[in-house]
Amino acid sequence: MQLIIAEKPSLARNIIQGIARLQKDEMKKRDGYFEGGNYVVTWVFGHLFSLADIEDYSPSKSGRWEMDNLPCFPSEFKFSLKTNQNKEVDPGVKKQFNTIKYLCNRKDIDTIVNAGDSDREGEIIVRLCVRYALEGQKRFVRLWLPDQTPETISQGLTEMKDESEYESLANEGFARTYIDWLYGVNLTRFATLKTGKLLRVGRVIVPIVKAIYDRDLAIRNFVPEKYFVITSHEKTNEEFVDLTSKSRFTKDEQQKALDECAKYNSEQAVVTSVKTKKDTLSPPKLFSLSKLQSYLGKKYKMSMDDSLSTVQKLYEDGYVTYPRTNSEYLATAEQGKMKSIIAGVAKMGYPVQFKFSKAIFDDSKIESHSALTPTYKIPDPKALNEREKQVYSTILRRFVAVFCSEDCLIEKSEIKINVGKLEEFVLKGTVITQPGWTKFDDYTPKDKILPKLNKGDIVNIDFKPQEKETTPPKHYTIETLNNYLKNPFKEDKANADESDDEDYKAIFEGLELGTEATRTGIIENACKSAYIMLKKDTYHILPDGEYLIEALSQLGISMDKYKTSEMGQALKKVFRGEFTIDHSVGLAEKEIKDVFERSKDLSPELDTNIGLFGEVVGKCPLCDSDVVRTKFGYGCSGYKEKGCKFSINKTICQRVISVSNVKMLLATGKTSKIQGFVSKNKKTFDAVLKLEDGKVVFDFSN
Repeated sequence: MQLIIAEKPSLARNIIQGIARLQKDEMKKRDGYFEGGNYVVTWVFGHLFSLADIEDYSPSKSGRWEMDNLPCFPSEFKFSLKTNQNKEVDPGVKKQFNTIKYLCNRKDIDTIVNAGDSDREGEIIVRLCVRYALEGQKRFVRLWLPDQTPETISQGLTEMKDESEYESLANEGFARTYIDWLYGVNLTRFATLKTGKLLRVGRVIVPIVKAIYDRDLAIRNFVPEKYFVITSHEKTNEEFVDLTSKSRFTKDEQQKALDECAKYNSEQAVVTSVKTKKDTLSPPKLFSLSKLQSYLGKKYKMSMDDSLSTVQKLYEDGYVTYPRTNSEYLATAEQGKMKSIIAGVAKMGYPVQFKFSKAIFDDSKIESHSALTPTYKIPDPKALNEREKQVYSTILRRFVAVFCSEDCLIEKSEIKINVGKLEEFVLKGTVITQPGWTKFDDYTPKDKILPKLNKGDIVNIDFKPQEKETTPPKHYTIETLNNYLKNPFKEDKANADESDDEDYKAIFEGLELGTEATRTGIIENACKSAYIMLKKDTYHILPDGEYLIEALSQLGISMDKYKTSEMGQALKKVFRGEFTIDHSVGLAEKEIKDVFERSKDLSPELDTNIGLFGEVVGKCPLCDSDVVRTKFGYGCSGYKEKGCKFSINKTICQRVISVSNVKMLLATGKTSKIQGFVSKNKKTFDAVLKLEDGKVVFDFSN
């Protein structure tokens, strides 16, 4: 008999429907599982287990977070049943695990089936349950489901592979879990104890917040600059012809621009070439999760969290394939499956037919899962809410566009106009002559309709300087942030038809920030932590987000895209068998250890250690009360009782003032020479700080 452990109750219900296609026996409901024929089906509620906390390895003396047990590098990572805020195991979780434990060890069950979601996370969720539940050895196999329709489930139950074939996926999943714990627990506590403010430091959340911080600061500090271009807007053959030169002139070069206009206007503008070519416009690719979220964010202002939860519900209802995919391509082995889906879509009245091309089927661009598509199971529109209709319709219409039987026919025009020998202007335009797939999927031609000109025509010109102004960068949108996270080392695409080879190379090498399965949740956590906010479909940094990034910088914690991508590459090497779990964990431990080493006192000139929040650093020169480390620097504790306002900023002229220098200043009236101050003119300088009438001032006497 086979015990199937599903990742969620909803998947268990769908598996039971799939089993009904294989056997006559009905599944009978028991307490926490179903049983019938050759199968027993039970479930978990996502993660039943979580990694143990630092106190389980090294208890705190005070009962609170403290530096004494940091950094923590377990020789062996421990898991325990998930607990609530009061460190108590939920009774429902405990009861369900006991049910799984009883079933795993039932003598008539000889095979255990891992039916976690088909990804790294789903792989280890069920493995952990079996690890802690099973006493002895039993056959362990994997049910891998690209969708949750009864047909796919019943077929999957007949094609299950041994769980050992998914070892590399599990290894990457465990390595990712351990490394995220090491970064999150150690650095969150370190940064919080140092600053006195809870700072959630994670391997992926920080570079995401930093990207938005950097962009928003670039916008905030942007100073527009005026410049001139030379343009002509004159009629020829009763139509306006617009020409803009590639030349640019600074705001101080207006006369130079006028001289250039005179030079151009003294020449004759002649049409040297007119080409019109009939062509077929290819449809866009199928959706990956991030591409779907970008589309929905742009069109419906739908947040990533809302779009993911909606498409997940459609997947659990059997209407679409597995959503957490990073590919926009189908596997060549799925041709038969696509033909059956196309047949169902055709019955809905859509003009579709099967096509095979490298733009649709490409095994080299699939890591674990194919692109998002509808299944053969068609929902009743009345059964879907408004958001579900929007998401399902988007996936369906993109599928129809890709397999549309009607081509989109266009006419591409190109006109070349020479102004003497000074410059050649190229005008491009596109006209749709047969809409084809564009009737089902949004498409806006980038090029405008061109004026009717013939080769040899003389074009009227009157070039004039046109004043323009540089524009600031744009805030990240759902679409542009998604593009950045998929490949943070590539500029935004200027051309949608550009090859995506570079993007897929980045995904397979681990250069992306987060994964399709985790990215949405991490961004949502950043919003809940008040680090960033989503306004319509635009992301903005919040004050707490600015504090996070600036505090980490002062603490010497570098969690940028480079560090995160380096660790992502190490995790991919675990998946490929090039690194062991221990090797990748060791790399993370080294980086974390370096942070703690850098926090120790250095030479007074270079020291940036800011000590711990609440630490007493000396006596106030004004009222003799204790001076303590605060969130923003060092301040007199006599503020409330004595009204003393003595304080020292944590940062002066962009230089962090260390606790050792503050102690020296309060004890002797002077610091040592400190290197690395930055003036308003962006010049670096060294100086001593001294106390003068209760104020901190520079001392350049030496």
